[in-house]
Amino acid sequence: MSIQTQEQDFVPTFCTVESIFPQTAIETTYRIRLPGGRVLGHKPGQFVQISIMGVGEAPISISSSPTRGDWFDLTVRKIGRVTSAIHGLKVGDKVGIRGPFGSFVDMEALYGRSLLMIAGGCGLAPLRSVIQYAIDKKEKFKKLSVLYGAKTPDDVMFRDETEKWKNALSFDSTVDFGNQNWKGNVGQITGLVRPLSIDRDTVAIIVGPPVMYKYVIQELDKKGMTSDNIIVSLERYMKCGIGKCGHCTIEHLYCCTDGPVFWLKDVMNLKGAL
Repeated sequence: MSIQTQEQDFVPTFCTVESIFPQTAIETTYRIRLPGGRVLGHKPGQFVQISIMGVGEAPISISSSPTRGDWFDLTVRKIGRVTSAIHGLKVGDKVGIRGPFGSFVDMEALYGRSLLMIAGGCGLAPLRSVIQYAIDKKEKFKKLSVLYGAKTPDDVMFRDETEKWKNALSFDSTVDFGNQNWKGNVGQITGLVRPLSIDRDTVAIIVGPPVMYKYVIQELDKKGMTSDNIIVSLERYMKCGIGKCGHCTIEHLYCCTDGPVFWLKDVMNLKGAL
C-alpha cells in the first residue's frame, strides 16, 4: 500500500493553548488556536498529532466541530508520558500540531437521515465533534439522538454541555456503577439501546472502548440495523498518524489513514478490528 505524504504532514505548526476545561480526574479539554488566524480545516472524526518539545507526540481526536470557530478542542486522557506532559500545560503555552489526519464522518452525505450517536467512556470526546456539527445543522437531519455510558458518575464528561444538548436532541445516559448522588440510569449502555424504536433512515455512529462495540452492534442488529448503516471509529494503536510506522494496521487497513472512521461493513470481518 503506497501512502502519499506531504512535508506539512511531518512538520508541526506551533499553536497556542487558549483555554483549559477540566472534565474528570484524568481527562481535560484544551482549546487550541493556530497562528495568524488560520483554521485547522478538520472534519468530524479526524485527529491531530500533538507534540510537546523534549517529550514526544501523541495522536488525539479533535473533540469540537469545525462549525464552532477558528479554534479546535482536544480532550486528553492522562495515561502516559506525553499525555502527562500535556496535562501540565497552562494557558498561553505552545504545542506542536500536525494534521488533521484520517477519515471522517461525512455529515453532508447523512443529510435527511436520523442519527443515533452512541458513546462509551472517553469516546464522547471524538463523538462530540459529530454531535456539535449535527446540532449546528439540525435542520438538515430528521432526528438526533445521543446515548452515553460512563463507568461512574465521576467519569461523566462535558456535564454542562450535555445538559444543553437536551434542548436540541434526545439525550440519555447511564453509568455502570452509581452512587447516592446519581439520579440517572445505572447499567450498561446496551440497556439504553434495547427500548429504542429505530426507523429505516437511521445511521448509528459508535465511538467507545473495544469491548462496547460487540454488544451495542448486537442490539442494533436485533432492531434490524445493517452494517451499511453503522459507522464505527477505531482509534487504538495509532502512533505516527500518516501510515508509516505500521502500529495501527488491521490486516490490510491503516487506522490512521484508511480510518479511524469506518463503515461497519468494511471492518466487521477483519481479525482484530472489533
